[in-house]
Amino acid sequence: MRLLFKKRRDEPAAPRLNRWKDPHGEKVVKQVGRPGTARRTIVIRLAVLVIGVMSVGWLITTAVTYSSRLVRELLEVHTITVEGAHHLDKQKIIELAQVKQGMTLHQVVTADLEEQIESHPWIKEAQVSRVPLHELKIAIIERKPAAIVRAASQNFLSDEEGYVLSKLGQADDDTFPLVTGVDLDGLLKGTDVARRSIMSGIELARVIGHTVEGRLRVQAENQTNLVAFIQGVRFRFGEESVEAQWERFQRVKPTLKSLNFDGAGRGVSEVDLRYDNRIIVREWGG
Repeated sequence: MRLLFKKRRDEPAAPRLNRWKDPHGEKVVKQVGRPGTARRTIVIRLAVLVIGVMSVGWLITTAVTYSSRLVRELLEVHTITVEGAHHLDKQKIIELAQVKQGMTLHQVVTADLEEQIESHPWIKEAQVSRVPLHELKIAIIERKPAAIVRAASQNFLSDEEGYVLSKLGQADDDTFPLVTGVDLDGLLKGTDVARRSIMSGIELARVIGHTVEGRLRVQAENQTNLVAFIQGVRFRFGEESVEAQWERFQRVKPTLKSLNFDGAGRGVSEVDLRYDNRIIVREWGG
């Protein structure tokens, strides 16, 4: 009985374990435990990215280089044709265009080439066009000689718009009318005043040339008082249109028995058309 009621001895208490867990602790331990692995991962990713970028760049460079070479081969200018050249040599016009060897059609700026070509005094207008795949076409309109302009004892060849085409020096061409009284500086600079004077002389020569043979010389210093010399006879024109004044002269010409275009100075020496509804005729020495 004593055994049955014997008091159980308490077993010695074991040390208490702390079983509380930090929800982030395990993750922190894992991260702290593998610092080298994370760093290697970042380095590998960066390396892959750099290699990828370099590869793409190389591919783009290769593609551009290849395509540029292909475009150059397909569009390189091989032929330059010139249309409308009569006075000028075609090779001269090609030189004016300044198309460099190896230039492709898409590199050609047509406006620049047209401006370069039109810088030549004989070229009035130029048009440049691309013709696939290797041709460049240049079409020009040349200026037409219309008069010899004499200024400061020098002769110049001019077109119908009063632009100087070339300097002739003492050379002359009697197939064109001779225009005098034009300022040399204005002539060389192509001023409006000089050009209008030349155009007035050319227009007068055109009107008279239909009815009178021989070379006409026009003194165009004053556009409202043009003086024309032909076959020994001097004509004075006023502000009225040249055509109207010349028509008035043609109506009375049959009555002028002493009018001779023989260059010898016999008979009428001056016909003044400057006044409305009348013509003044002066005999030689009058």
